[in-house]
Amino acid sequence: MTAYIIRRLFATLPVMAVVTVFVFFLLRLAPGDPAAIIAGDDATAADLEAVRIKLGLHLPIYEQFGLWIWRLAQGDLGVSIFSDLPVTRLIAQRVEPTLALTLSTLFVAVSLAIPVGVIAAWQARRLADRAVMVFAVLGFAIPGFLAAYILIWIFAVKLQLLPVQGYRPIGEGFWPFVEGLILPSIALGVTYMALIARITRASMLEVLSQDYIRTANSKGLATKRVLLLHALKNAAVPIVTVIGIGIALLISGVVITETVFNIPGLGRLTVDAVLKHDYPIVQGLIMVFAAAKVLVNLMIDISYAFLDPRIRY
Repeated sequence: MTAYIIRRLFATLPVMAVVTVFVFFLLRLAPGDPAAIIAGDDATAADLEAVRIKLGLHLPIYEQFGLWIWRLAQGDLGVSIFSDLPVTRLIAQRVEPTLALTLSTLFVAVSLAIPVGVIAAWQARRLADRAVMVFAVLGFAIPGFLAAYILIWIFAVKLQLLPVQGYRPIGEGFWPFVEGLILPSIALGVTYMALIARITRASMLEVLSQDYIRTANSKGLATKRVLLLHALKNAAVPIVTVIGIGIALLISGVVITETVFNIPGLGRLTVDAVLKHDYPIVQGLIMVFAAAKVLVNLMIDISYAFLDPRIRY
């Protein structure tokens, strides 16, 4: 097990190396002059040169790359062009709302979707199964931002049960913290829940058709024991896989959700940085999101070894 985990850890290094090279050259080799975009239409030649010096664009490309790698190895993601603050500080200031939104969405989606998927498989081709399939289709069909506005209109505007927008840190009280995350978590998690429920249903249907499940039923084991102890455990690998893929989708989805609900997290920071052409922040955020996705995939790979001891690739 230890050797397997060490191999998976080392396998992440080439991935992060490729991401690092891609992030650097994506912004450097893209069409257009970054200095001209940042300085604006009325900039003089002196203004352009000042921006190039500030960004290090006056140096040869290999020197820029070497400096980028050296600073990255020291945890330095650069300095924001417009706020003149370190990118690491800006990210640290915004990470709490994004982490809270992602974890709450994950909790709501997984805790609801897996039981729903199990029930749908158990009640295959009955009313409960058809209701779950309708929900799955609607969950895929409705865009996240549209679901967000529908939820705001019903629960915030009409019923006035929850706040329309905003984020309250947990230090200001547990309920204000939770009520500000309910609508964003549901809006962000609808597609995710539909995906997990559908995969759980399909995986459970395959397992429930196996001979050992029929044997367990013929021995008179309780349905709950058969479903949870025998079937769900053996159907767990595809479910865990889709949960990992869904976490990567959640990281992308927070950009839209935080914008709609006015949550001051990394998603809002990404949008603001792109609109202002603040390249150091964009580079830093891409690296953070890529590292998070690599870490999630690593955890999923390691979980395979615990769920199925035969997996040792």
